[in-house]
Amino acid sequence: MNLDSNVRSLGLDALRGFAILTMILSSRIPYGVLPGWMYHVQVPPPLHKFDPSIAGISWVDLVFPFFLFSMGAAFPFALNKRLATSDSRLKIYAQILWRGILLAFFALAIQHMRPHVIESAQSSATLLLAIILFIFLFLLFGKFPFIKNRFLNHSLTGFGLIGSVSFFLFVTYPDGSGFSFRRYDIIILVLSNVALIGSIIWILFRENYINRIIVLVFLFAIRLVFNSGNNWLTEIASYYPNWMLFQPYFLKYLFIVVPGSIIGDILYKWSKIPNKSGYEESETSGKLKIFVAVFLLLVIPINLFGFYQRYILATLLFNSAISLFLFLIYYQTKSNNDKLIKEMLLWGFLWLILGTLLEPFEGGIKKDHSTMSYYFVTTGLAILMLSSFTILIDFLKIRNGFKLLITNGQNPMLAYAAGTNLLTPLVMLTSIDPLLKSVLSTPWLGVIKGIIVTYLLALIVNSFTKYKIFWRT
Repeated sequence: MNLDSNVRSLGLDALRGFAILTMILSSRIPYGVLPGWMYHVQVPPPLHKFDPSIAGISWVDLVFPFFLFSMGAAFPFALNKRLATSDSRLKIYAQILWRGILLAFFALAIQHMRPHVIESAQSSATLLLAIILFIFLFLLFGKFPFIKNRFLNHSLTGFGLIGSVSFFLFVTYPDGSGFSFRRYDIIILVLSNVALIGSIIWILFRENYINRIIVLVFLFAIRLVFNSGNNWLTEIASYYPNWMLFQPYFLKYLFIVVPGSIIGDILYKWSKIPNKSGYEESETSGKLKIFVAVFLLLVIPINLFGFYQRYILATLLFNSAISLFLFLIYYQTKSNNDKLIKEMLLWGFLWLILGTLLEPFEGGIKKDHSTMSYYFVTTGLAILMLSSFTILIDFLKIRNGFKLLITNGQNPMLAYAAGTNLLTPLVMLTSIDPLLKSVLSTPWLGVIKGIIVTYLLALIVNSFTKYKIFWRT
């Protein structure tokens, strides 16, 4: 992997890697015995019974929106390249549709193939089967640049497809059911929906931020009408089949993806500036850069504390004061690097303060059922983390400590699939999991166990990324 490549934002890769690894870590937190801020706030311990009346967010509630935001921010990098190399707009739309279909298939496959779904007891045979099924998916979605023979490449893809489809045809689950379009990974299915529509929105309005904001205004109006009670919109929605893999209900997450695409445009334009430099080109000193980067990261847990403890006014005043403080730092800047951070922070605090102002709306900030405040706050926090990573990684070239985040962020679907379909079977079959449980037996030591296993996964994905073996999705 070339960490000095100019065709991508390594800070964005790191943000995506942070999102995917913390998403995997959150699923390995010991069940029901830790403080409420270690879980989704609306499903508190010890029973984890869903309670939509509880307002607030925790770190666990950030991982999914951060990943959605990263996907939106990647649109300009991926789609500008296609626009430059393709003469046909129709071909590009077909590629976008195909990507959405691939992600939807992946959502079905990954859920059907999880060992705990195949068999709750997860016997050795089931764990071995899960590894074999992972290999099928690896052959189906993997890109192997070291294999130059096209026929062999297509043969491997075909073998993976045949193996996966054969499993779907013959599998029987504990409840007696087989393959079902209702058995899918909700996170990946949401990604497939918003990737499809978000990409189309970006292409249609790629030259104009305002038009994208207008799209969000109309989505907000639809949301208000839909939530106002029985009306023509809810009546139309009642006829829409719930088994369809494309669900308009998922498009609410465009409130995160579309702002992500705006930040992606800003990053993309910066990446195309000729002869840009990092540390030397900026007016702010290296020490000030590090201070700003670390400070932006600290703003995130402070906001989480404020929303979780319900100090909403104090959080609003804090965010307003910090935005003014950072504006004064970058007010008269003229360098390209500092202008980039200034513009990103303007957007970041715009969404963050707007989300904080909207916090009382819809009963307080919540992931489930997700509120407007949740979309805007998490978008703002994602921009702050991305700004911090951009300063540290892209400007100051501090990359050794972020390498695993970068490489996992460049191969996120492999990391997501390998978490439960490769690493879990391996650590259980090799007795690593029982050993860690016996040594790390208390709840907080269980968190350390989760960190260790997630770190092992990050190393595995890092190895594949190093040899440029990526998943197509």
